[in-house]
Amino acid sequence: MFRELIENHALGNPVRLSIMLYLLPRGKVLFRELMTILEITPGNLDSHLKKLEKEGYVVIKKIIADRPRTVIEITEKGAEEVGSYLRALKKLIENLGEVGEK
Repeated sequence: MFRELIENHALGNPVRLSIMLYLLPRGKVLFRELMTILEITPGNLDSHLKKLEKEGYVVIKKIIADRPRTVIEITEKGAEEVGSYLRALKKLIENLGEVGEK
């Protein structure tokens, strides 16, 4: 259980986990919105998104509307991994609570 959490290096980072948690209910979001919500620099966000994209958790798309925009979309794999990661985290917390009660 603890191993599951530490082996997932992509979601083990608080910024990347925050990105995924923000994307989960929305499906997709603009780069600029993520940058504003997370209060991080464009370079920092780009670095985290590339890691998530490499893992197959998000897709980064460039679109041209009135101006060029970058859209980040969560993949099915990404949604499943977030769910799995959160379940493992919940189980770990529950087990820690049981240890503390003894």
